[in-house]
Amino acid sequence: MYYIMAKLGVEGFSELPKECLKLCYAFFAAAILINIIRDAIGKKHLWFIPFPMAMAIPFILGSYFTTDKCIGSPIPLIWQKKNKAVANAFAPAVASSLFCGDGIWALPSSILALAGLKPPICMKFLSRATNNKVDTHLGS
Repeated sequence: MYYIMAKLGVEGFSELPKECLKLCYAFFAAAILINIIRDAIGKKHLWFIPFPMAMAIPFILGSYFTTDKCIGSPIPLIWQKKNKAVANAFAPAVASSLFCGDGIWALPSSILALAGLKPPICMKFLSRATNNKVDTHLGS
């Protein structure tokens, strides 16, 4: 993504696909229109209108983040049905640690990409003894 942005900065809009700029203008106008509607409508019906910034997150961060959110969204709902007090107390901490854990992977992944290596499917943080047991089990 950053390579494409740098390429656009150097070579200009002519490097974009044929109808891309028109599509960008249309989505920009749609976001402005949706925000105007959100500001004009009463609070009673506000939850029917999507928030444009939330709709833009998958385009900015990529599909892996959206997949994580889609898979993780039912967890707090189920947790609240099981034990509402505990869910209200601990759900923000659990969600924050999951987001941080996903963000922490970006650093090793970037280093491996700069070195020209494919990152492993799973990066695990285990003690040496536990890691040996897992590797032995996977090898058999």
